[in-house]
Amino acid sequence: MRKLPPSERIGKEISELLGQGCQGQEDLLSVLIKKSVKKVIQEILEAEVKDYLGRDYYQRQGGKARGYRNGYENRNLKMSEGKIGLEVPQLRDTQSSFNSAFLDEVGLLSPQLERLALEMYVRGLSTRDVEESFKDKEGKLLLSKSAVSEITDSLAEEYERFASRDLSNFDVVYLFLDGVYESLRKEAGFKEAILCGWAILSTGQKVMLHLALGNKESYESWRDFLRNMISRGLRVPLFVNSDGAPGLIRAIQECLPESRRGRCIVHKLRNIAVKLPEAAVPEVMPKVKNVYYQTDREVAMLCATRLVEEYASVYPAAIKCFQEDLEACLAHLEFPAGHHKHIRSTNLLERVFEEEKRRTKVIPRFLNERSCLKLVFGILIRASEKWHRVKMSSYNLALLKNIRALHGWKDEADGFISKKQAA
Repeated sequence: MRKLPPSERIGKEISELLGQGCQGQEDLLSVLIKKSVKKVIQEILEAEVKDYLGRDYYQRQGGKARGYRNGYENRNLKMSEGKIGLEVPQLRDTQSSFNSAFLDEVGLLSPQLERLALEMYVRGLSTRDVEESFKDKEGKLLLSKSAVSEITDSLAEEYERFASRDLSNFDVVYLFLDGVYESLRKEAGFKEAILCGWAILSTGQKVMLHLALGNKESYESWRDFLRNMISRGLRVPLFVNSDGAPGLIRAIQECLPESRRGRCIVHKLRNIAVKLPEAAVPEVMPKVKNVYYQTDREVAMLCATRLVEEYASVYPAAIKCFQEDLEACLAHLEFPAGHHKHIRSTNLLERVFEEEKRRTKVIPRFLNERSCLKLVFGILIRASEKWHRVKMSSYNLALLKNIRALHGWKDEADGFISKKQAA
């Protein structure tokens, strides 16, 4: 049986981590990023050897061989993520000694490697970016174009594994859905919707679940997005939060009928504010927020009634907007009070999208869908590394358990499943 090169072995470890979810991992995304950086470095080292020998692993070469692979030597490389243990390829029977130009240039502190990691997760590792990042003092490229191409392709494969991994290990309590638009070069003037789903688990961990192109935020796109996650084992969440897009709401109601649907309060507040005269905003909007930010649903409904009575005749458009889907806007109040600020909006994604837009605005349009997804995936994964856990006290967990029991959901050893899933 052939031995796997280190990069392939690390790739399998990454796939296993993605499949395991949060089990046994204090910070899964930090581990993934570190392993991904290690995988890229191993690919660079393996590509150097391939270029030097003129052949790949287990590939015969016609004529006189330039040398042979002779195992690996362990070496540590220091960087901001900590020490990374490398397996440096060794050669024998070569006409001249072989040394890695990459390791010679990077050295122990590796500022260029830091730049590589940044390009990998924030800029999508375009071929030109990587080539420009790895030059020696004379301006000579340290990586061949074929090596760069292999590296960037492997990053796209990382996304494919992310987008196809098993989701059944994630005990999802709260699910959040939102989208962001990016321009594609082949379709001048046309923006592609990138649909995103993330969750808060029963452990309190926040995780990115899925990312996909949707052409536009239509019912069909969101339906297919949700069906994809469900087909990969997504557990029915107790609560699903989204904006007020009709297609998205319809898809949630069709695909996750057992979940309590909520409306993003941040989006709703914007919708109401634009229907008010500018001079009325300081007076009315604090009272609107007072409704949404209550901790008790009955008190919130009482405040809502007073608000409607006071302003319905004065600002009818704004009050009509306020009354629309009010039930969904207050749905978060059914859950533990300590979770309200975390679940009443998709604001976490909004902040990530702002960062994503700040970094992608330097790119007028993407070459294709693949490059678009690769870049946005890199940015979101990097940003999600900084997400903080939500506190899941024993009291909160007991409340959630009672809510699930009231829904008739079955309690299993590894988490609850809905009546539909149990059937």
